Amino acid sequence: MTKILLLSDTHSYIDDDILKYVKEADEVWHAGDIGDIAVTDAIRKLKPLKAVYGNIDNTIIRSEFPEHNRFMCEDVDVWITHIGGYPQAYDVRVRETIKANPPKLFISGHSHILKVMTDKKLNLLHMNPGAAGKHGFHKARTMLRFTIDGAKIDNLEVIEFNKRY
Repeated sequence: MTKILLLSDTHSYIDDDILKYVKEADEVWHAGDIGDIAVTDAIRKLKPLKAVYGNIDNTIIRSEFPEHNRFMCEDVDVWITHIGGYPQAYDVRVRETIKANPPKLFISGHSHILKVMTDKKLNLLHMNPGAAGKHGFHKARTMLRFTIDGAKIDNLEVIEFNKRY
């Protein structure tokens, strides 16, 4: 069983509240808009990290992380990208590929809106962890954590911090 912490849209923000949850995970996944390489450096000091760059990320972050990260976690095919859209409204950058070869778990960020939903047509689970940083229109900072055990995605939990100010 693998314990995953999923975050996105940190926009250069990392604090002890986030790092407390990092320490409890086996792996951390970041769905883009990292903002500053110091964010991912802090996470990597504690746990293995899989990440993608987002639209605000600079050349340093873009040279470190890909736009799309597709990998296996145990028996689950995972695809992380920053701008991916949602079931029934996938972004043009992923639409054809996701229809032709859907993963079991599709993760995106960008919207700052926490959302977990299934795509019954493609038989996949979509997750957007919202925004863990303080920059943006969101009222609360959020992350997700869950487990992957073989082919099973389970124990999904929303982590919500108090107001972002």
